[in-house]
Amino acid sequence: MKRIITLVALTAWMGIHATAQEASPREKYTGMATATLYDSTSVYMEETGLSHVQTHRRVEVLSAAGSMQLRTIKMDYDPLSAYCEITHVLVHRADHTDTLVWPGRQGNATVYDYVAPARLIYWGASQKMVEVGHLAVGDEVEVCTYKKGYTYALLTDEQRSLNATFAALPTDDDSRYVPPMKGHYYDIVPFWSSQPVEQKVYQLNILDSKGLQYEVYNGEVEVRKEAAGEAGRVIYTFSKHDIMPLKREPRALSNNDIQCKLLLSTSPDWKAKSRWFFGVNEDYGSFKPTPAMQKKVKSLLWGCRTEMDSIAALTHWVADNIRYAGISMGEGEGFTLHNAETNFTDRCGVCKDKASTLISMLRAAGFKAYAAMTMAGERIDRIPADQFNHSVCAVQLRNGQFQMLDPTWVPGVRELWSSAEQQQGYLIGTAEGLDLMQTPLSPAEDHYIRISGESTIDPLGTLTGTLTITAEGQSDAAVRGVFASRQSEWQRNLELELLKIAPNAEIMGVQYTSPDDYLDQPVSITYRYRIPHYAIVSTTTIAFIPLAARGFYSRAMGHLFFNFSSESRTQPFSDRCSRIVDIRETIHLPYAPSQFHYPMIDGVATPAASYGCGFQMEGNTLTFGETTLFGKRIYEAADWPAFRASAMNQIKVAQTPVILTK
Repeated sequence: MKRIITLVALTAWMGIHATAQEASPREKYTGMATATLYDSTSVYMEETGLSHVQTHRRVEVLSAAGSMQLRTIKMDYDPLSAYCEITHVLVHRADHTDTLVWPGRQGNATVYDYVAPARLIYWGASQKMVEVGHLAVGDEVEVCTYKKGYTYALLTDEQRSLNATFAALPTDDDSRYVPPMKGHYYDIVPFWSSQPVEQKVYQLNILDSKGLQYEVYNGEVEVRKEAAGEAGRVIYTFSKHDIMPLKREPRALSNNDIQCKLLLSTSPDWKAKSRWFFGVNEDYGSFKPTPAMQKKVKSLLWGCRTEMDSIAALTHWVADNIRYAGISMGEGEGFTLHNAETNFTDRCGVCKDKASTLISMLRAAGFKAYAAMTMAGERIDRIPADQFNHSVCAVQLRNGQFQMLDPTWVPGVRELWSSAEQQQGYLIGTAEGLDLMQTPLSPAEDHYIRISGESTIDPLGTLTGTLTITAEGQSDAAVRGVFASRQSEWQRNLELELLKIAPNAEIMGVQYTSPDDYLDQPVSITYRYRIPHYAIVSTTTIAFIPLAARGFYSRAMGHLFFNFSSESRTQPFSDRCSRIVDIRETIHLPYAPSQFHYPMIDGVATPAASYGCGFQMEGNTLTFGETTLFGKRIYEAADWPAFRASAMNQIKVAQTPVILTK
């Protein structure tokens, strides 16, 4: 009966959609692969939280590329948590004939069910597929589906966007399709698309007593609330017309952060979500350490003198020794953290399992540690929907404050919490319940890159000297990446960093700190070199670019690789991390010049980004220095001029010669 009710509501909307489609101009779709004429979703939520979802879409082929995109209908799902059907596939031909693809056809249409391709995460996902066949420009594909169940928390963005929530076969027992947070409903509905959508409708039939919260971000959506045919139930309808693809600017934030989306949740607040996440893992027994784990913890803490020493030792052991590979534990996978025995025995897992291992080891050491959820690469908004794709750890220090730990993102990194996750929301699961929090800005000084050099130019233009790079934080991790391959390749990789900027350099020697002892000290690499014909030297003129300024170890300077063609922008953007680049070089010349021509640079001084540069001549010695600072990971569009000018100044100095004359 529930399915009949929702189909009636859906059919009423189809009439409106068809009218809108007939009146819509087509010229604005020039260059597009497809256009969605209507995209309707109808949801019926039961008291338990179990939801029945029906969708109805009709998409027009606008080009050969669109034909390739629509030649198969594919749905990803997990049999353990949901059930789905492709109920109807119909092709409306451009010649005004129709072809029923499924169910039945004058051919052999089949819904195929097979194991989904997987990489690193093997949770038993499957796919359903119907082959539509050849499509011509002007053909329209109409698809209806039915599904019940829920989407896991802690999935990747790609898995979430694929709606990986469907099961292979129907069952009379719907208990496994009830969401983990029983009695509640939540959803994230994108009202944006990479192809045009003439009308999109999302309709929810729900008990009014559930107290649904909803909010629309980054745009406007038409909203209507009305009584349903059943007592105590209401229907919310959200619709939007003429959705056009957004022309994304380079390095823009995720689509859900800058384009229109709808969040819905019956959870009263984030504290309720916090209590649920705590309870579901405590009830499962995720964090009970085994004797073998306790023995390992004791050995790791031998010699630790402070609270933070102990936390660091355990965090980095988990980061470096638990491999990233997900194996399904069956029911509860995706929102329940594997237990200590499984993780410590298998020595592998995804983010939640690495976090679970660390929590278990911290508790074995006497710390109060808790599981937490976050959203890597995307903002978490105030409506308590399921806005998570990553699991981390929180440990409570003696002073009562929480220290966030992420063993997934810090293998080989000196930090305990990766600053590539600064300005990011997170939720800690505790018995009392905590509110949503955000990681603070990480000071640029904590991620410094320092390049220092001393060199001599002889009368033939040969440059000889030393060049040293040191780095900390995320910059340390980027520089240390030169050692990421086999040890037999280290020397070659080290030499390439200098040869990129001076291909004819003769490298006399390279000294570096131990790549393995990354916790003891920041990375430091020193080169001794000789570069013939580096400078142009005559009896009256010397011309060269300071070697230290030429993008040495640019692998650690992501700001140099932005697209700076536009002087302004309208969309916020992101870099990997805040950082400061400090470059100094002293160059001894073959004679003392009397006239100096340096790159003309205007300084930049804002909190978001700044740049300063200077040259000083004393006798036959030139001292050069520049400092570039980037103060955030996530920037507003208004920060772009200062960010752009600072980075372009550094690039200009790297490309503009110093000219000194007698």
